[in-house]
Amino acid sequence: MTAIQNNRIAQNNVSNIFTNRWSPRAFSSEPIEKEKVMSLFEAARWAPSCYNDQPWMFVYADNKEDLKPFQELLVPQNQAWANKAPVLAVIFARKRFMFNNKENMWAEFDAGAAWMSLALQAREMNLYAHGMAGFDRENTCKILGVPEDDYTPIAAIAIGYIGDKNDLPEQAAENEHPNERRETASFVHKGKYQAK
Repeated sequence: MTAIQNNRIAQNNVSNIFTNRWSPRAFSSEPIEKEKVMSLFEAARWAPSCYNDQPWMFVYADNKEDLKPFQELLVPQNQAWANKAPVLAVIFARKRFMFNNKENMWAEFDAGAAWMSLALQAREMNLYAHGMAGFDRENTCKILGVPEDDYTPIAAIAIGYIGDKNDLPEQAAENEHPNERRETASFVHKGKYQAK
């Protein structure tokens, strides 16, 4: 396996858990222990949400037979690398609040918080999680048996141990490293927005 260097340096004082989190494409097919998989979802459970409604839902697969429909949902570019991951999931957001059945306009925001909790917990356990927009959103609910009137598919997720980047298609292998971030000052405005 080829070692991947993480040379990220934070501009301000933050926990290494943030700079260590990144989204690789090179996954090992090594299975993930059930306890670790459940720890990922436990971390998601503790994410904050509007009215504590916890509108996220994960549907996942971790064996060859169950993985097949998840793999087929991915666009070909993502199938080229994500099909090796031992766990694939889709995160959904419930469209309405449970307590009053009114539209929850913050559900996708809250689902994003649950995703980040899962991704950070993955790094705590030497796993990686890679969120994907490239999947068949239109047919996801039908294929995975999720009520389309109640849930919106947000993202597909590949989860696993790091693999060998040399197993990736050439272009993906060249870009297989933790990427940098914009300067903090480029997106933070004190008082009022000021064009930069």
